[in-house]
Amino acid sequence: MNIFSVNNILVHIPIGRAGYDLSWVEAIGTAFCLPCIWLASRERVENYAFGLVNVTCFAVIFFQIQLYASLLLQIFFFAANLYGWYAWTRPRENAAAAPAVLWLAPARLALCACACAVAIALLSVSIDTLFGAITRAAVALGAPRPARLAPDPFPVWDSTVLILQVAAMILMTRKYVESWILWSTTYALGVLLYYAQGVMVMALENIVLTAISVSGTREWILAARGPRRT
Repeated sequence: MNIFSVNNILVHIPIGRAGYDLSWVEAIGTAFCLPCIWLASRERVENYAFGLVNVTCFAVIFFQIQLYASLLLQIFFFAANLYGWYAWTRPRENAAAAPAVLWLAPARLALCACACAVAIALLSVSIDTLFGAITRAAVALGAPRPARLAPDPFPVWDSTVLILQVAAMILMTRKYVESWILWSTTYALGVLLYYAQGVMVMALENIVLTAISVSGTREWILAARGPRRT
């Protein structure tokens, strides 16, 4: 029994016309995702431990359902969770040096917006080629060969979620308020994306995550103190 297969069903959920088969890997990933986001909104470093399990499970899911940009996003998240854990806990000479919740300076905000727009455009037209190259490299290293490589069904939206969540994760490791605005936006997009791809529980989960991230946005806005960073 392969617990990492999306075909290994934990329970049948009677939602929709035909119901939904919840796999073990999706259930485990979802169970670790919700506390991860909630803890992050409260500035609790424990969120990164939950995040490492969550992104590992979701990477396995996205590989099997061929949402290529989302798969690459989980690989980035794994590394970013390790860095964020370090950045939030590394020893400092004084408590005042610890990262505080702040807003991006206007110039950096504009630069970030432009960089995201360019990256989304470039990735949208190259995601299938990029994932094909990664798949061939993985197979050469011994990974199982997929039955077939279909084109990404939603390259623009898939790429948008990837790029904006990469930006959100980077900003969150440095405790910028804008990270939660991006999380709220991408989770709302994720509801539509995962529903269209038939991953119903992850779509429902993103509804909950949207609510949590909106709450997190409010918490971090209230926590933001001092001058803007330059």
